[in-house]
Amino acid sequence: MWWAGLAVGVSGAALAAALAVPAQAADGAADGAGGTPGWHLTDTGSDARFRGLATVSRRAAWVAGSGGTVLRTADGGRSWRDVSPAGAGELEFRDIEAFDGRRAVALAIGEGEASRIYRTEDGGAHWTESFRNTDPRAFYDCVTFFDSRHGLAMSDPVDGKYRILSTGDGGSTWRVLPSDGMPAALPGEAGFAASGQCLVSSGPRDVWLATGGGATARVLHSADRGVHWTVTDATLPGGDPARGVFGLAFRDRRHGLAVGGDYRADQPSPRAAAVSGDGGRSWRQANTPPSAYRSGVAWLPHSRSAALAVGPTGTDLTTDGGRNWRTVDTGSYDTVDCTPDIGCWAAGERGRVARLDF
Repeated sequence: MWWAGLAVGVSGAALAAALAVPAQAADGAADGAGGTPGWHLTDTGSDARFRGLATVSRRAAWVAGSGGTVLRTADGGRSWRDVSPAGAGELEFRDIEAFDGRRAVALAIGEGEASRIYRTEDGGAHWTESFRNTDPRAFYDCVTFFDSRHGLAMSDPVDGKYRILSTGDGGSTWRVLPSDGMPAALPGEAGFAASGQCLVSSGPRDVWLATGGGATARVLHSADRGVHWTVTDATLPGGDPARGVFGLAFRDRRHGLAVGGDYRADQPSPRAAAVSGDGGRSWRQANTPPSAYRSGVAWLPHSRSAALAVGPTGTDLTTDGGRNWRTVDTGSYDTVDCTPDIGCWAAGERGRVARLDF
């Protein structure tokens, strides 16, 4: 089985061969069905759109989405438990971060008080609302954690700068960081709450923020947990409210991937991916990018060169660190996430959640 080789370094050729199955078979199969390598759908029993995804292991994962819906599995997707916060039916969850099978933090997006953060310590049996936005100008998009205590959440620009929330107690309390170290936002610039990957971290202090909607698509970086930031133009399409960087993934503090494009189905996305080898200080356009808009991206475990990108029209694979991508599945997904024990999951519209099986 090719996945066993991931523990000591993936072979690009073996990975491509394993995932290059007929897209229709991979997309339509049930979880674990037939032994076919690729995405295998699980039965969530929900029709929510899941843009928030937090993987714990090959067996455990959380998803969060529309209609205030949060689900959790502990058996590899064979069954899903509805653990939605009480009274959250009108909220839109777009991001969730899980520390294990019992502790998680979920972000609801929207203007004013629609932006909220919930926290659970008992597998979703009970949730505590730990933050509710009271500023009508703010709109929170994403949340990320450096460890089980320290994390950040980001809002679209307020007074011309992105607003950053910080927690040091696992999401129990939050405070707005000073904006002195934040560069000015471009006119019309904002984050995209499309996959829970517009704010990502790697290691104990580094964090990156993806933008779009402005004249150029940009990536901001902080090396001190969100106090001071630098900004770099990305190579992805900009100049329109529907274009920009939608998802980021860093396998360490230097090597990053950016995906996005134009989310409108009738518009092309000719430059939908970029790669960085210097911590986001510069970005190079992919030689062969995904053929369409992609909203989520994740490095495959124990690999220095393999990653997956997902979007409404399919999944793409790179085996050379993001320089070249090829489509390996045509199923619709919004977000993707992987864990060190070779647990990769994807989630999207109409209750779709799949696990990468071999």
